[in-house]
Amino acid sequence: MTTPQKIALVTGANKGIGKETARGLAALGATVLIGARDAGRGEAAAEELRADGADARFVPLDVTDEDSVRAAAERIDATFGRLDVLVNNAGIAVGHRKPSETSAATLREVYETNVFGVVAVTNAVLPLLRRSAAGRIVNLSSELGSVAHMADPGSPWSAYTALLLPYCTSKSALNAVTVLYANELRAEGILVNAVSPGYCATDLNRRSGVRTAAEGAAVAVALATAGEDGPTGTLLSEDGPIPW
Repeated sequence: MTTPQKIALVTGANKGIGKETARGLAALGATVLIGARDAGRGEAAAEELRADGADARFVPLDVTDEDSVRAAAERIDATFGRLDVLVNNAGIAVGHRKPSETSAATLREVYETNVFGVVAVTNAVLPLLRRSAAGRIVNLSSELGSVAHMADPGSPWSAYTALLLPYCTSKSALNAVTVLYANELRAEGILVNAVSPGYCATDLNRRSGVRTAAEGAAVAVALATAGEDGPTGTLLSEDGPIPW
């Protein structure tokens, strides 16, 4: 990131990896927009980052509500006229059961945020990203979305994937979404990547993770600020590529 005027929107940024991603981008000079559906928590997160010297602003955003998504895009357009970075971080994980015990309703609930919400937000702000000199899209995925890992009974993640059909398959779908956007936008210089933050202690897993949210955010910040020679259409962790 070469100038302090970059504008970055992070969804689900009122806590956890989203807030730490916003913090990391702000430390590099970006104006960070804290996308959150809860106004109190969103304002509190923005205030916390401002206290640390960040240019952080709350933007009301519920990724599952098309009116909310549209209003957020219009607000960013009216205020800044463009967007340089989109980090699709908002995500949920519910329905910890065997696949045969998982309802279609639970699957829909998770996909609404983890997949459909990403598409809705990306499409809404894409005209703004196209006005950037170096648009970047980063989707927060997971190693648990790797079909290669799911297919390997010896994988260290096998015990988790066996009970997380909605979450794991939503991240697999997100990986595919990432590749298709990357293919479409490659010629325009907009880089689109998915990242796995690793097993971080967040509310998503009742803080059982072994990594901090700040550690998990590092790879998202790196891809969000990649130069024109950066990768696109990849699934990366801080240790390198993850098999699809």
